[in-house]
Amino acid sequence: MKWLRRLAAIAGALVALWLVAVIGLGFALEGRTRRGVAERLAESLRADAAIAGGELSLLHGSLALDDLTVRREDGIGTLSLHVAQIRCDLPPLGAALVDRQCRALIVRGTQLDVSTLALFHLHRPRRPPLHVRRVVIDDAQLALAATALTPDLGRVAIHIDHAEAGDTVFKTPLSFLFTLRSLHATIALPAGGNLDIAYDAGTLRLAGALFGASPLELPLTLPDPDPTDDASAEVGKLVGFGRALGERLVAQRAADWLRSKLPLP
Repeated sequence: MKWLRRLAAIAGALVALWLVAVIGLGFALEGRTRRGVAERLAESLRADAAIAGGELSLLHGSLALDDLTVRREDGIGTLSLHVAQIRCDLPPLGAALVDRQCRALIVRGTQLDVSTLALFHLHRPRRPPLHVRRVVIDDAQLALAATALTPDLGRVAIHIDHAEAGDTVFKTPLSFLFTLRSLHATIALPAGGNLDIAYDAGTLRLAGALFGASPLELPLTLPDPDPTDDASAEVGKLVGFGRALGERLVAQRAADWLRSKLPLP
């Protein structure tokens, strides 16, 4: 039985060496990984990007990034993005050295200010976009200028309290909307007043001064993501979907008003 004990000792030593190596590689690769993420963002958005700090643990399978900033200002428009905290769940025990796909992406404290969605009309980047199995977004502020999405309403500010999305390929910062599972958000309208939005299990619920005393609920089917779409095509789909949804909401509210004035016997 000595050979079994010796084999077990060798196996234990190899496992211990592997774990030590994984811990050391995590420290060694943290800076390189942080720079790689910033470079990928800078390339895809044609912007300046930087990440102040972070931590990579290959042992536990986690990548934490702090204070991400992205800035673009040119003849097309301006884009400003700041994210306080980003966490990406990776395969543990060093498996991320082979499989780098992000299992879950958790983003907290986001501020995105966009002057025009034309900033997302980009050439195909050299490297593939980030692929995430699950997305969680908490405390995000999105500011869209009048020329971005709502030229008739003016500037719109959206605060996302909490949002969850499924399998997402981030071709733009808004790609998670295609696989949205749940959303709790508030829109501050230029004319004054707020619009509360909740989306869950395929149902959209809207409440606010625009909809009177009773909230508006309607089934909602999101557009399907297409692997062949580039960033420009995705933005086009979102803009078209938003316009169609706006027309549908107006029609639904008009129908509700008619029913209230002309009740059926």
